[in-house]
Amino acid sequence: MLKQIIFTITLLITIGVFSYTIDRLISFFRFTRPAFPVKDIGKRIMVTLAVAMGQTKIFRKPVIGLAHALVFWGFCVILFGSIEMVIDGLTGTERVLKVLGAIYNFLMATGDIFALIVAISIIIFLSRRLFFHIKRFEGIEMKKRSHTDANISLSFILLLMISLMTMNIGYVGYEKLSGGDIAGIYPVATVLVTLFKGMNAESLKIVYESSWWTHILLIFFFANYLPYSKHFHVFMSVPNVFLSRLDPLGKIPNMDNVTREVKLMLDPATAFTAAPEGVPVERFGVKDAEDASWKNYFDSLSCTECGRCTSVCPANITGKKLSPRKIMMDLRARMKEKGPLMVKNGRDFSDNRSLLRDFISEEELWACTTCNACAKECPININHPTLIIDMRRYLVMEEASAPGELKAVFNNIENNGAPWQYSAEDRLNWARDLEIIIK
Repeated sequence: MLKQIIFTITLLITIGVFSYTIDRLISFFRFTRPAFPVKDIGKRIMVTLAVAMGQTKIFRKPVIGLAHALVFWGFCVILFGSIEMVIDGLTGTERVLKVLGAIYNFLMATGDIFALIVAISIIIFLSRRLFFHIKRFEGIEMKKRSHTDANISLSFILLLMISLMTMNIGYVGYEKLSGGDIAGIYPVATVLVTLFKGMNAESLKIVYESSWWTHILLIFFFANYLPYSKHFHVFMSVPNVFLSRLDPLGKIPNMDNVTREVKLMLDPATAFTAAPEGVPVERFGVKDAEDASWKNYFDSLSCTECGRCTSVCPANITGKKLSPRKIMMDLRARMKEKGPLMVKNGRDFSDNRSLLRDFISEEELWACTTCNACAKECPININHPTLIIDMRRYLVMEEASAPGELKAVFNNIENNGAPWQYSAEDRLNWARDLEIIIK
């Protein structure tokens, strides 16, 4: 009974803290702009199954991609055991889901094997970060805090797997020595328990109980650490893939407010219609975090800072300042900075800083070629160019700020109706002295 009381109190604290964090993030989302409508549910499910569950894009780097996929699939299987632990903790039962029979045996065996596989994969990941210079893990945006955060998150996962394995070892060893029935199949634990031959049943029970509490408390703590970590993608990646933009990557979305204005101008009946009173004028493009769409912000929270986007960016490869990963990280950081102030003071609050220039420079934005290599490579379908384009729209439409070459094009379009500096009457001068033979 005491175990149930302690567990229930711990669970309620965990849920309370997590709910506070999520409510805080939701309050930030309320300041963002609308994005595309979420429809074509069938197509979205298929994309989610392929990209999120099947990890298809992660396999573009086959070896390390396989290790990452195994970690993801391992978590999916081990989640079943975690749910059972919560039920057992609340009700005081022991292996309550064993009533599932063969399904239970399969899931327990798979989870036991995956615990070892995930632990080995995490050791590989940690070794790569600590002892090898992986270029895509570096960059101006990758501060010491980012590397420390990655190492902490990976260490947590490793401890989770170790505690799970010792829990299974203690359980199998105790049941064998005490003559009890083992619920489930544990192939790895059955082999490793031979290393504990000198321990009696009571000692193995202590190993089991202490590992059980260690594992579940690590889960609770890790769940509340993740929203403040780059590994928040553990929760966000699957929903982000489901909410992917389904349009072709090269399609640049129109601005709704501009489209409305154009339609009004094309309708003679509305030529002299005055704008409605009291309606605030919308800002063109994105200057600050609240101007971004909810999907842009969702992307930023989902970003795991893996650097695959930046590693394929032609601008970055050729020495330009642009890093697609930095764009997402900057939006997340800016909303973290300004979001609480807007919650307290309202959407119109200004701290005399903005996402543009204070976080992201004009040089970075204009370096983008909109080739969409970053969006193509991202394992969870983050679309960086949509945010970059909207920030450039703000520069052009609100500040008339653009590189000199683009300004010349804009002037030519305004004066000549075409990107070239020649008037419409002179466009065919190149063919004036040509001899055309018609056969």
